[in-house]
Amino acid sequence: MKYRYLTFDCYGTLIDWRTGIEQEIRGVLGDIPVRGRELLAKYAEAEAAEERTYKKYSEVLRRTVLAVSGELGMKMSNEAAIRFAASVPRWPAFSDTGRFLRDMGSLGFKRYILSNVDNDLLEETIKRNGLQVEGTVTAEEVGSYKPRPGHWTRFMQRSGAREEDVLHIAQSVYHDIVPTQELGISSAWVNRYGEPMPRGVCPLYVTDSLAHLAEVLNELAP
Repeated sequence: MKYRYLTFDCYGTLIDWRTGIEQEIRGVLGDIPVRGRELLAKYAEAEAAEERTYKKYSEVLRRTVLAVSGELGMKMSNEAAIRFAASVPRWPAFSDTGRFLRDMGSLGFKRYILSNVDNDLLEETIKRNGLQVEGTVTAEEVGSYKPRPGHWTRFMQRSGAREEDVLHIAQSVYHDIVPTQELGISSAWVNRYGEPMPRGVCPLYVTDSLAHLAEVLNELAP
């Protein structure tokens, strides 16, 4: 199967959100009782609850980090939570991100980021990390958060792509792999954290990195 478009989740797939989140929270709170996978799980659960109704992502971030700090039994000021929300563009890219995007562009793929963030946060992330993409769709644009289908609907309208033209690449099963499966769009699960495959989830490709996915896509270039 040939694809013309590669669409991407950003934070967790292209950007190392676990490292970014943990570094920023520890920068404010100091030593915290949980780290790594456990901290990310608490954060993801709190964030998903905030995203059930649309509000700007900067507000989602502020409310999420306050909820997580409270759950950890630690106090974070509102001012510190606002600074955390503004830190998103400083979160580091994964080491394979830049080369992967460049190589995919050289192969002829059109690259779009579909992200659950505000316009300014994504624009600054792209600029700071030199991410080479043809376009973006944000939650601020569509007024909803993945796993709702608004991002893909807007992308299809903007690009003129058909479902069979697209491979969606993402780390989050909940936000990305499940909804693309429901929409009839092929997906590649970048399972960076070695998670078990949830029942009923059927991504077309499973990989532990973008570097390894590149080996597959070299054979599928348009």
